[in-house]
Amino acid sequence: MKIPTNLKHKPVIVCENYENVDGKYAYRSDAKGLSLGLAQWNDRGKLDISAKVWRHTGGKWSRQSEELPLHRVLDLAILVCRVQLHFQDAHRYEKLYDPESPRIDRVGLQGDAMTVEVCTDNEMIDEDIRLFSQALSQEGEILGERLRVLSRLLKEMGY
Repeated sequence: MKIPTNLKHKPVIVCENYENVDGKYAYRSDAKGLSLGLAQWNDRGKLDISAKVWRHTGGKWSRQSEELPLHRVLDLAILVCRVQLHFQDAHRYEKLYDPESPRIDRVGLQGDAMTVEVCTDNEMIDEDIRLFSQALSQEGEILGERLRVLSRLLKEMGY
């Protein structure tokens, strides 16, 4: 399915077969494509690029398609990696985290830091974190493959 080029987000680089590789949703995903392009929120004279996940309902392109600035895509990747790292050793804690110190990390970015912590405001956190850990474990092969590819590409780029 071809990603539309007549909408506000202007695709420059596309992956039009994303539905075939969308993790556990592969071959039955409504996320039909990914693109990097000119952001839909660009104002005259201001240029931003963004990543977009294109969703299709079967009848039309969905309003649930998501567009993110590239730095947010990377911030999400950093968050996923840090969470993966936490859950590698979370079994050390009875509740999979330390209730006395729910902060997992502070990841330095642009002179400040992104605080990564367990959401203790969630009344069901003890149950939800176990379910999250279980789901993360079940996604291990899919995530591991992508993390290995990401690692290889970062090394090729000199990082």
